[in-house]
Formats: sequence, structure tokens, C-alpha cells
Amino acid sequence: MAANYWDSTQAKHWTFTKQSLAACRSSLAQQNPTLANAYPLPDQRHLCIYIQTQMAKLARRLNLRQQALATAQVYLKRFYLRVEIRKTNPYLLMATATYLACKMEETPQHIRLMLGEAARQWPELGVTETSKIGECEFALISTLGSRLILHHPYRALGELQGIFGLSPEEATLAHSVINDCFNTDLPLLYPPHILAITAIFLAVVLRPAGQPAGLQAHSTSALASPMSTPVGAPSLSGTAAQSALAGFAGLKQAGPKLGKLVDWLAESQVDMEAIVDATQEMVSLYEAWESYSERGCKEAITRLMREAGSGLGK
Repeated sequence: MAANYWDSTQAKHWTFTKQSLAACRSSLAQQNPTLANAYPLPDQRHLCIYIQTQMAKLARRLNLRQQALATAQVYLKRFYLRVEIRKTNPYLLMATATYLACKMEETPQHIRLMLGEAARQWPELGVTETSKIGECEFALISTLGSRLILHHPYRALGELQGIFGLSPEEATLAHSVINDCFNTDLPLLYPPHILAITAIFLAVVLRPAGQPAGLQAHSTSALASPMSTPVGAPSLSGTAAQSALAGFAGLKQAGPKLGKLVDWLAESQVDMEAIVDATQEMVSLYEAWESYSERGCKEAITRLMREAGSGLGK
């Protein structure tokens, strides 16, 4: 395992630009035009929210650690850059990615338990033999090139929250924002520390009312702890996130904690363009979440599995 992110396979093989991600997805659609035309899928952001939410529900059934869930979510993102989703059983892939991630994060789950909970979570799964998860696991590892070690933003958040003196509420909100970032392409675009700093920025700007206001005071309803957040609910509203993005221009004047954050960013030579872009991505996610329909996504995937024919995991 590479102790340094910059020496890891994640940095060398699984970090992309937005253009290269778009090219990967466009190539898959062009290689499978009949499937793409016959089975249109929901908006990319909505589909991603649906998949990650479903995986979170399975993780909650199994009482998994957040990091194991995050690893599974990234595995699935990587896999679907190489394989057309319409050729797979998405529910089987979700279960298999979770099963593999638990092994890699040293919290293994018995394969029968994984299949049983997945079948209860998704009656549409259509799999009754544990060997199917084994076969799918082999295909998943092969497609990912056996590059399975991941560096997550949670460690960077733990190190930085002391430096910036985050309150418990701010630390909780920052953790929840990181959880939400797995609904975007950010884990495929930027190093973990960029995501951690973005989450801290949003958490500090949107601190609860009753504390010294930053750019704008928000009520504690904006906060969501990892354990108390309803599965599928965003940590922030689109309006609250948009107010954070609008605040970049006047951070130094917003308060001592924000001023300290700005000074630290200037001295550390962190890529500010990346921070701004990651913040914009999170704002776009929260805005898209407001029009998200779980039913529409579920119906599209159900139709796909029912009519699209055989494929990986089907």
C-alpha cells in the first residue's frame, strides 16, 4: 500500500480530468448506441444519487463503517467508466462492490449475509446463489486492474479540523459534506485533501445560527450527522450551498475562523482553482438533489433489467 497519495495507484491511474471522464462515458454510449437509445437513463447526477443512496441503505443494514461504504462507491464509479451500465445488473454490482470493499477495509462480511441483505433490500436483484457475487467480484477486480487501495478525505479532515478549530457541529457537517461528495465525480477528479478542505469551507461558512456568523447564519437544520441523516437526504439545501459559493469574494472579512482558513490556504499553496471547482460541484449536486426522484430512477433501472437481456451479473 502506498502511504503517500501521490505515489498511489489512485493518483497515477484513477484520477481524471472532467474532459477525460466525459470522453470515457461518451465512448461507452457510442459503442452501444442501440442500448443507449432503447433504454434512456435519468440525468447523470440523479442516477448517481440513486445508486449511492441504495448502497448507503445496504451499508446501514449491515452496520458498515462509512469508509467501507465510500470505498464501495468509488469502486462502482470506476467500474462504470469501463463497462456500460445497461449491460449489467446494477444491484448485483452494488452488492459486490460493497462485499469487496469490506474485505479491503478489513471489515469482511460473510458472502451469504451480503446476498441475503441485498436480496431483502432489492427484490429486483434476481440472484439466489452466492457464486454470482463471487463471479461478479472477479470481474470487478479485473476491470479495476486490481488497483483497490483508496485514500479518502476523512483522514485529511481529521487532521485539518484541529488546525482550524472546528466546532463539533462544523466537524459533523464537514463529515456529512464529504459523504455527499461521493454522489459526484469529485473522488475521480481531485486528491483527498482538496475534498476535505472544500467540506471544511462549506461547514465553516454554513455554521449554525447562534454562533458568530460567517457569510450567512443558518439554522441547525442544515446540520446532519452521519448517524442521524436520513438515507438519501442531502446534508445541505441548494440555496444554502449557493450562498456559500457566493461568499468566496469576501472570506477575509467574514470572521476570524474564515480569515484563518484563507491565510492557511494562501500559505499552503493549495490549488485554489480546484477548491473553487469542487465547491461548485457540490453546489450543483445540492441543486440537482432538489429535483431528484427516486421513483423515476428505480423505474428506469427496473425496465433496463427486465428488457435489456443478458449481461454481467444478469
